[in-house]
Amino acid sequence: MVINKLDQMFELLRSKDKKRLVAAYANDSHTIGAVSKAVDLGIVEATLVGDEATIAKVCAEENIDIKKFKIVQEADENKAAQLAVKLINDGEGNLLMKGLVSTDKYMRAILNKEKGLMPGPKAMLTHVAVMQNPFYHKLLVVSDMAIIPAPDLNQKVAIANYLISTAKMIGIEKPKVAVIAATEQMSAGMQACVDAALISKMAERGQIKGAFVDGPLALDVAIDKEACEIKKIGGQVGGDADCLLFPNIESGNVFYKMHTKFCKGDLGAMVVGAKVPCILSSRGDSEKVKLYSIALAALCAK
Repeated sequence: MVINKLDQMFELLRSKDKKRLVAAYANDSHTIGAVSKAVDLGIVEATLVGDEATIAKVCAEENIDIKKFKIVQEADENKAAQLAVKLINDGEGNLLMKGLVSTDKYMRAILNKEKGLMPGPKAMLTHVAVMQNPFYHKLLVVSDMAIIPAPDLNQKVAIANYLISTAKMIGIEKPKVAVIAATEQMSAGMQACVDAALISKMAERGQIKGAFVDGPLALDVAIDKEACEIKKIGGQVGGDADCLLFPNIESGNVFYKMHTKFCKGDLGAMVVGAKVPCILSSRGDSEKVKLYSIALAALCAK
């Protein structure tokens, strides 16, 4: 099933075995509300790690039945994040979600060398989002917007593979990956162009598999067929990209926020590269974004 709209993830998940979400320090109404809706939609089961009295108060205020959750008591923010990670490692969950815990403590628990969620010393985390933009004809899978400030070539190759695997999870058989730069012209003095050309050649020679990959591509030619016609850009990817690989965190983050704030687009996002998908919601994300993020992580969880 190819998912063309984010809501279709719910239908697909209801046809599969339920995954269990573990929310770290789930003491806030936004987290509890999003998890509650996910449970009501039948797409996950949920464990909330946090202060039980606070969780009970929030549930009462929001008219949420607390009995739909498994509650694990831990009132300390840092310990709650560590305990949530332990539950995942103990096989009691398939995906992790950030609650009210600060991002640094959440990520520290995931990255802990002895008790965290990293599958090996060479593992790498990146942030992947699936976007539904009212001005584009299909979903877009994009990275990295929040984790790696300035990815090098090897990191970009890893990000490309994460983009491809995520696109396949939403039913795209052979994703079209655009490696973004400021121009589609090959400029040796611009590192983003050099890296994009190398990644494109690697895909051409089978070192990156399962996708059409092209770059460097400026954003306009990646997503607009008319721009491709004007600039005489051919190939499988131009004007019809499924995935956008950004050259740095600034460009990815600006695109992410332009999508949500100016275009009023919807999205689901997660951190990948750990043993399980990890939801890292921004304080500015809506409950709907958090719900879509839960669905995306559940869809990609093993």
